Amino acid sequence: MPGSALGVHISANLTTVRRQLEAATHRARRSSDSLRLIAVSKTFPVDAVVAAAAYGQLDFGENRVQEGLDKIALTADTHLIWHLIGHLQTNKARKAAAAFQWIHSIDSMDLLCKVAAGAADAGTCPNILIQVDLAREHTKFGADVALVADIAAAAVASPSVQLRGLMTVPPIATDPEEARPWFAQLRQLRDSLVEQQIPAKALGELSMGMSHDFEVAVAEGATMVRVGTAIFGRRPSPEAGH
Repeated sequence: MPGSALGVHISANLTTVRRQLEAATHRARRSSDSLRLIAVSKTFPVDAVVAAAAYGQLDFGENRVQEGLDKIALTADTHLIWHLIGHLQTNKARKAAAAFQWIHSIDSMDLLCKVAAGAADAGTCPNILIQVDLAREHTKFGADVALVADIAAAAVASPSVQLRGLMTVPPIATDPEEARPWFAQLRQLRDSLVEQQIPAKALGELSMGMSHDFEVAVAEGATMVRVGTAIFGRRPSPEAGH
């Protein structure tokens, strides 16, 4: 796989993205190991995942539970880390809790309870992020800012999940700088929650930034960036969101 056309393509793209991330963390006066690159493999075949893994990529993001489960099964003999970054329906919460190490899209108290129950049954303890709807877009998911503190407190109290931080998807824009205010708002919300006595260690992660704006996200404090197109290329069936 490393010597294949797919492998060469993905290797070159990963090298470029990693250099851009290293430069972005340097400009932000941060250590490069303070940032986690999530390769968003949604809609791409498992061969693309295997090719990226061959070049040292460990974290992969999927939008749909079933697609993620299929890829997890096909890579069961590896040490890859799987992130569910798309909207999670409550009726799929148990399956997600049993299989994904990270779930970025907790957006309600009900979903939190379903994921926690599923994790308890499966004997897992997934890392979770609360997805926040900062822009209140009708086409996007996420918890209202006013509800985040209560969801965070409930997550901290749950023995079946590990709250690790916040996630957001800003409005789509052609200029990456237009996303900066939303990234800054997520960071400020995190700081506000810490002031409200949510443990800082439960809010250390900020999942924000995609292929077109991840450098701006890093400047505003992102600790996880979700990059798909810049690594794998254009998707066979375009989707908005990551």
